[in-house]
Amino acid sequence: MVSRKQVLVPEAYNNYINAITENELDAALRKNSRRFRKLLKNIPKKKINYAYAEGKWTLKELLQHIVDAERVFAFRALHFARKDTAPLPGFDENVWAITAKAPKRSWNDLVDEFNALRVSTEFLFASLDEDQLLQNGTANNNQMSVVGLGFVCAGHVAHHMRIIKERYLHEYPAKKKKAKKYEP
Repeated sequence: MVSRKQVLVPEAYNNYINAITENELDAALRKNSRRFRKLLKNIPKKKINYAYAEGKWTLKELLQHIVDAERVFAFRALHFARKDTAPLPGFDENVWAITAKAPKRSWNDLVDEFNALRVSTEFLFASLDEDQLLQNGTANNNQMSVVGLGFVCAGHVAHHMRIIKERYLHEYPAKKKKAKKYEP
């Protein structure tokens, strides 16, 4: 059975991998899906169009980003699993956010889209055997494995769940900095 020990991702994706505690991909995706669905269900309507700072995405735009990124990661995984050796390009999340026009979309449609997409992602990774999960490919000039991309799907959502809780819903108090003691 393939586990997180066999993950190959660029260093920049390690924070996503580290956001997941499960060692098995199917468990990571299932638990992550359940947690995110619960969080989405409990987001107050007044927060949907809220951005925590000037120039930051609203929750609606953030959810659109999560959907877009999951599609990209799942496509990369499928591309590599099918042993297609053509390198894949990167994507500019900020350009995508502007052109996605999330503010015109309904919140419920975005939530439904994420839920349908995640079910599809779970089916995709469940359908792959060990050989396919261990395939590597190149995207955005970086080597990554199919199993790594599965963990990235879960970890990317976990990363944004933390941001939603901290910055949009203020569930965690800001860490207070200790005052430096003045010594002449």
